[in-house]
Amino acid sequence: MGRGKLRIHLGAAPGVGKTYAMLSEAHRRVERGADCVVGFVEHHHRPRTEAMLHGLETVERRELEYRGAVFTEMDVDAVLARRPAVALVDELAHTNVRGSRNPKRWQDVEELLAAGIDVVSTVNIQHLESLGDVVETITCVRQRETVPDEVVRRADQVELVDMSPQALRRRMAHGNVYQPDKVDAALSHYFRPGNLTALRELALLWVADRVDAYLNDYRGEHGIRTTWQARERIVVGLTGGPEGRTLIRRAARLAEKGAGGEVLAVHIAASDGLTSASPQELAVQRTLVEDLGGTFHQVVGDDVAASVLDFARGVNATQIVLGVSRRKPWQYVLGPGVSATVARDSGPDLDVHLVTHDAVARGRGLPIAHGARLGRVRVLSGWAAGVLGPAALTASPAVLPDLGLANDMLLFLALTVAAALLGGLLPALASVAVGSLLLNYFFTRPPHQPAISDLGNIVALAVFVGVAVSVASAVDLAARRTHQAARLRAESEILSVLAGSVLRGEDTIEALLERLRETFAMESAALLERAGESEPWTVAGSVGPHPVSRPEDADVDMPIDDHLALTLSGRALPAEDRRVIGAFAAQAAVVLERRRLVDAAEQGRRPVESHRVRTDLLAAVSHDLRSPLAGVKAAVSSLRSVDVAWSEADQAALLEAIEEGADRLARLVGDLLDMSRLDTGTVVPLIRETGLDEIVRMALGGVPEGSVRLDIPETLPMVAVDRALLERVVANVVENAVRYSPDGQPALVTAGALRHRVEVRVVDRGPGVPDEVKDRIFEPFQRHRDAPRGTGAGLGLAVARGFAEAVGGTLHAEDTPGGGLTLVLTLPVSAGPPAPGDLPAAADV
Repeated sequence: MGRGKLRIHLGAAPGVGKTYAMLSEAHRRVERGADCVVGFVEHHHRPRTEAMLHGLETVERRELEYRGAVFTEMDVDAVLARRPAVALVDELAHTNVRGSRNPKRWQDVEELLAAGIDVVSTVNIQHLESLGDVVETITCVRQRETVPDEVVRRADQVELVDMSPQALRRRMAHGNVYQPDKVDAALSHYFRPGNLTALRELALLWVADRVDAYLNDYRGEHGIRTTWQARERIVVGLTGGPEGRTLIRRAARLAEKGAGGEVLAVHIAASDGLTSASPQELAVQRTLVEDLGGTFHQVVGDDVAASVLDFARGVNATQIVLGVSRRKPWQYVLGPGVSATVARDSGPDLDVHLVTHDAVARGRGLPIAHGARLGRVRVLSGWAAGVLGPAALTASPAVLPDLGLANDMLLFLALTVAAALLGGLLPALASVAVGSLLLNYFFTRPPHQPAISDLGNIVALAVFVGVAVSVASAVDLAARRTHQAARLRAESEILSVLAGSVLRGEDTIEALLERLRETFAMESAALLERAGESEPWTVAGSVGPHPVSRPEDADVDMPIDDHLALTLSGRALPAEDRRVIGAFAAQAAVVLERRRLVDAAEQGRRPVESHRVRTDLLAAVSHDLRSPLAGVKAAVSSLRSVDVAWSEADQAALLEAIEEGADRLARLVGDLLDMSRLDTGTVVPLIRETGLDEIVRMALGGVPEGSVRLDIPETLPMVAVDRALLERVVANVVENAVRYSPDGQPALVTAGALRHRVEVRVVDRGPGVPDEVKDRIFEPFQRHRDAPRGTGAGLGLAVARGFAEAVGGTLHAEDTPGGGLTLVLTLPVSAGPPAPGDLPAAADV
């Protein structure tokens, strides 16, 4: 049997009618004779929904007991045994009660589908996993029950159950969604008009994207290449030139005029990787198109016009926006250009917009002028071979007179090739001109005259000029491509190192600038920023001596945007190096923005953390401080009462209660003060050499006798600690172990020396702590499991870790073999022997 089909009713919020629509669908199927059962439907005591269950067969639910309460869940085994044609399963994102067959209800649905049963289900848009953060931003409520997007996307049919926010709020006010006592709170919080409108838009957009994906699949399956103008989709062709930003903004304005318009920017890169596009400009244009709500794409293709059209038809675009060609008028002799070709071949299903801009007809520049690239020595050598070489051959009567005109031309051609290899195209063209003149004047008849009497010599000389120019051009092109390939390889290696540094976490401005400075062997590098165009520049980060404070003072200036600039000092760099510098500049802007976001997050975290600490402190004070105060107050009131004659034993018991309450108050206030000192950084330890065994014995004064077993060798080395702080650490840790140790099993305190440190282990045989909360027990106001309030405010271990770190030690938790918890205290060993009389005494602590 094949896999069953899944139909989902998707809603924007609770109460829009998803379950009602699902039940209506079930009644229609039953009327058509389908075998349909209710696997699980939650009517939430809504009368109209509950009435829709009448007449539908319902599979008995499974009862599960959890934490003293009984819950009901869908009985998957019963539904599988019943094997209906269609099963109704409400609330797809629901989390099943512990003990169920699967943790999530969508996993139950997967089992039914795998068994060949069709399923009709419901889900709200806020339960989709990918939208969790967006929904939390909108509603300030984190959705704990989610379903993977892929589960919903794989559904055979998704039907949107839509309702306007006003209608849903009216339904809420009439009591058709929640109970009357919950309506006011719901309307003023989650069901605010703005929340509902945003959730509705999310649902509509999600369904629209799914419809669009289905349409693309359908067109692909049926080989449809023509554009179906179901949605305005505008493709912008980018060359990496300065006109790109103008084109993107124009396309965005066109998209705003149509409902649901979408902008897709595309850059066509040559397959050989040789391109004149500016990476820095493309990065800026990519950011711009994404800020305007569009997407950026890069396609590899040698025929730019055909690649643009193929991309546009592939995404079912309706319009193409291109810039008017930057070619100079004479360059149209070579062809119509990309814009004209796209407009000519677009056909009736694509509208092409040609947008004018400031760079129209200004040209792209000639790809010659490589003298600076080749170096002065090579260029001079090329000119010498091209100009002086033919003259030297002509002046050498011992070599040329007997060779004949054909061989003479080959020798001159060899000099032309040498000139092209050494100096590029211009020296080679000069060699052609000089060689042709010398051949005409000295080696054709009549000699020493510019005229040529033999027609064959004219043809030979013309062929020589043509071959020489062609060979020189080919050699220069090959040399230029070889240089470009080598340079691109070097650039790719640099960018690979840059990407690797980012992946390794080297994301500071200084590390990035230092790598840039080393790459180009510059003296200094700096990232400058300013608040506005009229504001002065400030240094956001710099490396090297004497960084510049203004872009105009630098040897190399790379603008990032209107408010950021990357500068280098040391020497001028060729223009072709600016591509790699542009990549560094773009990464520097990202790193700077990331640093600011991290700082902002840290600034935002501090108030939250402070609020949490205040809340926990209030909770601690409200019980742990009030309880002993109430006990002391009651005992004192009883002793002062004249209505009761207390015996000496009763008076002693009351006084003992007063003393115990006062001790608890003293410990709590001491812990709070210690925690405050740690938070404010005012703990200043007095480090001295001391013996560990004496400190441990002094720290055990507050625990009952027989509750701790010591195993501390007397041969332990001295430790360098603050005696008073270490005593507090050991006391708090031991008290925690004694508190959770079972009756009759004392806690164990052992110690041993490990290289340059001493390790103290406090072992108990209590219930232990799971791995995921081992670090959390050292946070303030934390009580693991269901520890009674009377055991303290949850500050003991937090204070212990803080004091341990203050004296240069560590404190962490491990599992005790056989059950329980072991707290491991590591302390630094003293560098020298203790001074006489430097052992701890009672007066020292």
